[in-house]
Amino acid sequence: MSVRDDTIHRGTERLLGPTLPLRGARPSAGFTLLEVLIALLVLSLGLLGLAALQAATVEFNHEAYLRSQATNLAYDMADRMRANRQAALNGDYSVAFANPAPACGNAGGASVAARDIAAWHGALACTLPAGNGRIQVANGTVTIEVRWDESRGAEAPEMFEMATAL
Repeated sequence: MSVRDDTIHRGTERLLGPTLPLRGARPSAGFTLLEVLIALLVLSLGLLGLAALQAATVEFNHEAYLRSQATNLAYDMADRMRANRQAALNGDYSVAFANPAPACGNAGGASVAARDIAAWHGALACTLPAGNGRIQVANGTVTIEVRWDESRGAEAPEMFEMATAL
């Protein structure tokens, strides 16, 4: 050791205190592995939570899609009835829920009202799971109800109802 190195070493001892030798000190073997395993556990729990959140988001998005389709179909039928107002006021568009729910397809009818109802029932069946509809006309006011079952019978069916003046 040179004089210069010895001076630097003594200056460091004055600032930091005496240094202890590392002989006999045990290294912390395996501690970093434990930290990595805990970090992986926390990360995997976070990813599982993210996956559950994504699944719930997809489910809620599908429910909103079906409700908007039901709304559009109900307003479509109201527009058809306004186009054929006199027949609607006469009760030609009044129809109960079909039992069983109508099948996907478009059946014709003898009158414009019958064709509109058949087309509407076909659109309900093709667009919504177990889609069904009812129309009631009273005193110039029409009430249109759309019902669908996305739970495949496990829960009560969803329903959208609207009332409007003709």
